[in-house]
Amino acid sequence: MSELEYAKRGLIGVLTPQANTTVEPEFSILWPAGVTMLNARLTSSKKTIEERLVDYTHKIEGTLDEFANAPIQAVAFGCTGASYLIGQKEEENLCDRIKKKKNYPFVTAARAVIDSFNTLNAKRIGLVSPYPAKLTEISVNYWSNAGFEVCEVASAFNSENDFHPIYSLRADSSSDALKSLELKDIDAIVMLGTGMPTLQPILNCRDWNGPPVTSCMLSLAWRTMLYVDDIKPTKENLFVWIRGDDWGERLSSYSI
Repeated sequence: MSELEYAKRGLIGVLTPQANTTVEPEFSILWPAGVTMLNARLTSSKKTIEERLVDYTHKIEGTLDEFANAPIQAVAFGCTGASYLIGQKEEENLCDRIKKKKNYPFVTAARAVIDSFNTLNAKRIGLVSPYPAKLTEISVNYWSNAGFEVCEVASAFNSENDFHPIYSLRADSSSDALKSLELKDIDAIVMLGTGMPTLQPILNCRDWNGPPVTSCMLSLAWRTMLYVDDIKPTKENLFVWIRGDDWGERLSSYSI
């Protein structure tokens, strides 16, 4: 790729659910220097959350066409719930089809989390879920089918919300749910969803007594950057992200 003025290290496409208010802000903190993202919104007029999530995948190749011939090096799919609903086989087929057609990696948040767990050699996992009960159950099935034992689920679901039960969550709500898993007998924790704020809670765990903590957003950024840099996943490069070695300072200055 010819060098771009504002993307000297990499240009990444991002697909974000239509009302999600977290993906762009967290990615703007997570991306290292020299990386720029182009965002496209996943849209659907379906009535329920579950119907919209599946509909996003049906329209995904048209959404990718919004990037036209921009020289993106990878696309990050910031919508974990869709993966739960279509299942791992269809998710894999989707990624393979896009890679073949577009000639760039299509990185889903769910598969990035799986790569995180495998890199950590984690088998017994805990979930911090912002989802209603039905979608949480579907999520548990997804992780179980991926070969992990879901030992703990802590709910951060917000039944009283301003406009959306997930996107209206605050970081302190997810922090409380995360803290409840600190001393559980598990190998790793993931904070689910790309709409729940997760970066400050993860940063707060740097010195805690619990297992490693990642999130869908953190894993997605890590795995996408490995594709851009053509680097294999290792514990060492994953822990750089989990500790916030690069992005932690940006988070501390990210205020209005």
